[in-house]
Amino acid sequence: MSKTTPSQTVGPFFHFGLTDNYEIDDLAGEAAEGERIVIEGHVYDGDGAPVPDCMIEIWQANAAGKYDHPEDRQDKPVDLNFAGFGRVGTDPEGRFHFRTVRPGPVAGRGNALQAPHIVVQIFARGLLQQLFTRVYLEGEPLNDTDPVLNMIEDHAARSSLIARNKGDGHYHWDIVLQGEGETQFFAG
Repeated sequence: MSKTTPSQTVGPFFHFGLTDNYEIDDLAGEAAEGERIVIEGHVYDGDGAPVPDCMIEIWQANAAGKYDHPEDRQDKPVDLNFAGFGRVGTDPEGRFHFRTVRPGPVAGRGNALQAPHIVVQIFARGLLQQLFTRVYLEGEPLNDTDPVLNMIEDHAARSSLIARNKGDGHYHWDIVLQGEGETQFFAG
């Protein structure tokens, strides 16, 4: 009789396996189009402790609102100096950062305009599957009409997706994996 293999969490191996060669914290080359921004923050567990061995991946549209992906058939320019994808591990204090460009708005379902945002995928110990979320930028006028943000009725949950503008193109955004102040996550 065969038995089902038990589930295992993502595990703490990302911290050890994520060498500098695999860290992509700067998505934009010197000649990339658009406003330079930095997204930095911390990852916290349900007890409020920093998660030191988390891996975060992001992907986003370029400054014109075009993804560097074959399925993005929008008639917008591709920026060859912009990667559109990043990956970092958290440090011992749970900190992370990405240097990128402010993404442009993109068309969603039914061509509804989505506010500039960055898609985020989180891998961490204790998780059976990665988590998916988004980060939006504080002060962006299109946030008020973004169809994804407007699906979230709870104000605190919606606010958990907004990176705070610290000035000079720097934004702060913390990720809380569970419990009080939990970041809003989406099905993958």
